[in-house]
Amino acid sequence: MAKYSSKINKIRSFALSLIFVGFLVMYIGIFFRNSPLAMTIFMLLGLLFIIASTGVYFWIGMLSTKTVQVACPNCGKHTKMLGRVDMCMYCKEPLTLDQNLEGMEFDEKYNKKKK
Repeated sequence: MAKYSSKINKIRSFALSLIFVGFLVMYIGIFFRNSPLAMTIFMLLGLLFIIASTGVYFWIGMLSTKTVQVACPNCGKHTKMLGRVDMCMYCKEPLTLDQNLEGMEFDEKYNKKKK
């Protein structure tokens, strides 16, 4: 069985990983102290990862303001939903607003548009 999580949490985790990758790339740049050009390239590349992370955090923050808030039937906490199906941020309960999908097995493929 695949491990699912809330889409908002997945995007936030991706942004956090960009920060760590940026720091790692900058740290690798320290090993090139003898070559100022290589060290500068690694430092700027790491800075770009961190700037990209800031952009992703801003994007998910703006997207989060437009999401639908629902009360989870399992834990009773309010969570935000993106798409037709999503998971509760707290207890990982499958959630849907589409009455045609109620009672069906959870699958993230329901969020993709059919052609």
